[in-house]
Amino acid sequence: MPPGIYCPMEFWSKEENQNIHVDFLLPTGIYLNLAVSCNASLGTIKQVVWHHAQYEPLYHMLNDPEAYVFTCINQTAEQQELEDEQRRLCDIQPFLPVLRLVAREGDRVKKLINSQISLLIGKGLHEFDSMSDPEVNDFRAKMRQFCEEKAAKRQQLSWISWMEYNFPLQLEPLVRGSRTGSLRVPNKNIFVNVKFESGGESFTFQISPKEPPIMLNTYAIKKQATVFRHQKVESPEDYTLQVNGKCEYLYGNYPLYQFQYIRSCLLHGQVPHLTMVHCSSIIAMRDEQTNCVAHTTKMAVKPPPLPKKKPTNESLWSLEQPFYIELVQGSKVNADERMKLVVQAGLFHGNETLCKTVSSSEVNVCSEPVWKQRLDFDINICDLPRMARLCFALYAVIEKAKKARSTKKKSKKADCPIAWVNVMLFDYKDQLKTGEYCLHMWSSFPDEKGELLNPMGTVQSNPNTESAAALVICFPSVSSHSVYYPSFEQLLELGRNTEYAHAAPEDLEEKQQLKEILERRNNTELYEHEKDLVWKMRYEIRDQYPEALAKLLITTKWNKHEDVAQMISLLQSWPELPVLNALELLDFNFPDRYVGSFTINSLRKLTNDELFQYLLQLVQVLKYESYLDCELTKFLLERALANRKIGHFLFWHLRSEMHVPAVALRFGLILEAYCRGSNYHMKVLMKQGEALNKMKALNDFIKVSSQKATKPQAKELMHVCMRQETYLEALSNLQCPLNPNIILAEVCVDQCTFMDSKMKPLWIVFNNEESDGGEVGIIFKNGDDLRQDMLTLQMIQLMDVLWKQEGLDLRMTPYGCLSTGDKTGLIEVVLHSDTIANIQLNKSNMAATAAFNKDALLNWLKSKNPGEALEQAIEEFTLSCAGYCVATYVLGIGDRHSDNIMIRETGQLFHIDFGHFLGNFKTKFGINRERVPFILTYDFVHVIQQGKTNNSEKFERFRDYCEKAYMILRHNGRLFLHLFALMIAAGLPELSCNKDIQYLRDSLALGKTEEEAMKHFRLKFNEALRESWKTKVNWLAHNVSKDNRQ
Repeated sequence: MPPGIYCPMEFWSKEENQNIHVDFLLPTGIYLNLAVSCNASLGTIKQVVWHHAQYEPLYHMLNDPEAYVFTCINQTAEQQELEDEQRRLCDIQPFLPVLRLVAREGDRVKKLINSQISLLIGKGLHEFDSMSDPEVNDFRAKMRQFCEEKAAKRQQLSWISWMEYNFPLQLEPLVRGSRTGSLRVPNKNIFVNVKFESGGESFTFQISPKEPPIMLNTYAIKKQATVFRHQKVESPEDYTLQVNGKCEYLYGNYPLYQFQYIRSCLLHGQVPHLTMVHCSSIIAMRDEQTNCVAHTTKMAVKPPPLPKKKPTNESLWSLEQPFYIELVQGSKVNADERMKLVVQAGLFHGNETLCKTVSSSEVNVCSEPVWKQRLDFDINICDLPRMARLCFALYAVIEKAKKARSTKKKSKKADCPIAWVNVMLFDYKDQLKTGEYCLHMWSSFPDEKGELLNPMGTVQSNPNTESAAALVICFPSVSSHSVYYPSFEQLLELGRNTEYAHAAPEDLEEKQQLKEILERRNNTELYEHEKDLVWKMRYEIRDQYPEALAKLLITTKWNKHEDVAQMISLLQSWPELPVLNALELLDFNFPDRYVGSFTINSLRKLTNDELFQYLLQLVQVLKYESYLDCELTKFLLERALANRKIGHFLFWHLRSEMHVPAVALRFGLILEAYCRGSNYHMKVLMKQGEALNKMKALNDFIKVSSQKATKPQAKELMHVCMRQETYLEALSNLQCPLNPNIILAEVCVDQCTFMDSKMKPLWIVFNNEESDGGEVGIIFKNGDDLRQDMLTLQMIQLMDVLWKQEGLDLRMTPYGCLSTGDKTGLIEVVLHSDTIANIQLNKSNMAATAAFNKDALLNWLKSKNPGEALEQAIEEFTLSCAGYCVATYVLGIGDRHSDNIMIRETGQLFHIDFGHFLGNFKTKFGINRERVPFILTYDFVHVIQQGKTNNSEKFERFRDYCEKAYMILRHNGRLFLHLFALMIAAGLPELSCNKDIQYLRDSLALGKTEEEAMKHFRLKFNEALRESWKTKVNWLAHNVSKDNRQ
């Protein structure tokens, strides 16, 4: 009988399982059964086992305990070496309570790091090893060397440079030019409280907000020297200022008012509290963190083998015969036996077809259909571009005899898509593929467009080889030698040799036509003769309109190798693009690698703040890459290893999609490389991962408990669970995943609860004694996709930055939101705020009339802001109301009601829950219930007018804010279009194609002139004002239905 009992994952999260009987198998063959604590670490358990082993036979044959390592069978039924002996049994969660001790082999430190990386990224590194894929192996070796070199360089940084890496500055956006707007620079001195890290009393100073932090250092040192009568006055350059209780520092040559922390204190009437930290403390911190990587850099990575010289054989360009492949057979095909099977194949470069698609003959449906058919493509081998991908679709059709009887319309719908798969024509070393390939396919889902082929999909085969349908194809051997794509030098040479139109005489009419084509506002496709003109005048475009590179690339004939060579040659003398235009070139339509390198070079000038602003999109664009080793991956890793904040969010954006089979390999390899370049940060992230695992276990427990118990009872059970040592330890002293500057010191169990919605989100409160605010609240959600909320909040944050750059601070609240896994993530709690529904219901106990109580909001603000503070609160309300009116209108945010609009006690209004955007409004009984372009109710107007019905001056100011805000967004319209276009790769239900982005073009009136756009906006504004009673009726319906649910 096998030892042990089956222990599912739920077994380990139960509180009563404090002790468990575990079977230990010693290397001597002796078998022990011992009771051990679930909370004991492996190191402790090993000591217990050794104590008992000394009374057993063959004890003298055992070496020192350090020579052995525990192994177990884990929950995914794999044998796992448990290198990290600080982990507890309840964290490891073995499938059976059986631990085997085996002799340690190889480098222990290396094994420990490998096991930690596997645990953190959610994928065992042995899976990468077992693939035996040369591309994977080469990429891992190259990236490991790249990242470990970065880590070694970081060890050499001065303490100030290391701070820039570890504690990037949190600055407000600078106002462009001479505009000031509502971003007022305080003229009078401010009070700042400063204490020394070494202890002693704190001092409060008066200082001009225009002074840099170094002046504050100087004052503090002088004051300390005076008070304590120091003989030797220290240098202010040897100190830096830390925000109390946060991983945030103030340094550098910036005025104090530009630091986000100082600005936030000024707005809320608080005194900033700072700590003087000596550089020796920072150096000690740096040395402690870099010791983590000292050993890895010693392990010399073998240099990659020298590239073998490509044999001098016939070039791809000399092969003028048409390209073809052989479709051999299929396997594991599942379809209705009354139908016939067909394979469609197409060659693509980006979204553009290189030649006509071809289809196979129809064969009878069976599990393993056989075609053995040659598919010919109308393109010569010499004209194949380097990034050509071959796309297949397997589909079933109704037999012809049956088709004939049906109408034409129906016969079109008779195609039943089954699966698709894509494959590159060249391998990662530029060699044209030959021989047989078995391509495991991805399941197709019929879409409205009726497209069978999916060129934007991954070029990776489906890793689920057990059940996926597959196609066997054969690439022909077109030459007796290997055929490689021509080198960069050969491309340039051909490009130079075929240049002919450069010296053409200038034609003024053509110049005018070109200007008109390039300046078109609408996004219509060009006619053939217009494409010819753009191509003909490509040098004119380079010299006069370099920002129109995207239009030229789209008109390039990528299925003509002479044109491709000319384009690549021309690109070498193209001026660097502004970031806005470079972002456009990241799109799937521009797959060429030389274009990719040019684009990344244009993006290198991004500041860290700008890169952080676009990081979400850059991670999604990785999905378009055809090979593992690409410029974008290296660029992101390089910047992440030079700035901890970017590293933190790059990690979570990648980790949150590790459950997606199509990207798990690429994202897993990038995560592995990042961990190797920052071992210390890896441990910080592991702590966050452990906390998230505990939250998920707690959330699962509550979903079950709340079905059987009342809310107070379920809440009490939640608190009992959270008071377990394992929970308290996991949920304390960690960096907040939403904002790594915030330390979640200890969890306040009594204040934690869960929300009533279906997925029972957790409401968890942490205490941070040192920080001024004290408490931090986060919501843990498991079961809801937070990616759309994350994108919407990113756009609102971007709007806030753009407005501030124009001198307009609309007091927005872009709270934190982070997806951390499959339908799992965190949301920041905005403390001291309430929903409009609650405010209205509290002031009017009758749900039916609550929405019509126009004084409720104003009275609530009065109660929170007595006396003179009210005017400031109303100003905050007015500014934020304008910001959110414009933001929700431009982004087409639907499903707005009084439960997802909130107000802070300071007066700032903000929106939450962005389940619908780009005009996808909830409909009831098929009617679009929300016809209001943006939410502007009489309650809001009532507050803006300070409760006076005729206060038109205040209302006109509000209207002016809205108009200014709208026009600023409109001037940046293309930025929003590009960022949304790049997010198509994310596969969000409401953002799946360019048609969805049309909503933005319309809301920003991008096809109209400035005057027309303003007129359009004013119409919408007045409409919102006129229709506000309808919003009230809508909110009334919401309040009543909500009241009935309670």
